[in-house]
Amino acid sequence: MKYEFTIIVPVYNEEDNLKRVEQELTNYIKIASKRTKILFVNDGSKDKSQTLIEAICANNTDFSFISFEKNCGLSAAITAGFEAADTELVGYIDSDLQTAPEDFNLLLEHINEYDLVTGVRANRKDTFVKNMSSTIANGIRRAFTHDGMDDTGCPLKVIKTSYAKKIPMFKGLHRFLPAMILLQNGKIKQIPVQHFPRIAGEAKYGLWNRLIGPLIDCFAYLWMKKKYINYQIAKKG
Repeated sequence: MKYEFTIIVPVYNEEDNLKRVEQELTNYIKIASKRTKILFVNDGSKDKSQTLIEAICANNTDFSFISFEKNCGLSAAITAGFEAADTELVGYIDSDLQTAPEDFNLLLEHINEYDLVTGVRANRKDTFVKNMSSTIANGIRRAFTHDGMDDTGCPLKVIKTSYAKKIPMFKGLHRFLPAMILLQNGKIKQIPVQHFPRIAGEAKYGLWNRLIGPLIDCFAYLWMKKKYINYQIAKKG
């Protein structure tokens, strides 16, 4: 059966999580509403992540990987996944598994009517500082983009691949995916999803990444919005 949906899994020093990632995503594939495959993008990990990824892919025909020469950041990893995807739909989930793969089915219920469907983390199991900084950062971003999204940092999204491949790459991109779809005159929707505490590995973002970085990225977004090229071909001959 032809694959319909590619799940991108960005990885950076997640050796303690990858066995659980394999199990959870293998279980999800069995219940997925679309024929699903998994694409690891190893963002220059310095631990044993690449060795584990290669073993997982060797044992599972539904799994494959890309490995960067050096660490390039989450936005680069997601973009590389978008570029490699050959299915009608593409999504991503963080390898810390603070969101549940089975919730992809909730998002997929709406993807026929929308071009991006994103999760909103309900009852977040993060620290007060992390929750507060994310709330502030999301408010700042909404003021710049007017995308109406409450939680663009939620690492659970489904996008029509034709839209994903037209998103221009820049650092911090992952915070602006809904806004990027709106620039293409696409339709977006948010759906509440489960959220869990991190049980292994270390968080990759501090206060700078969650608050100051996103503010700077908003100005980059405004510049790009003015320069963005969007066209539709009416006829060919």
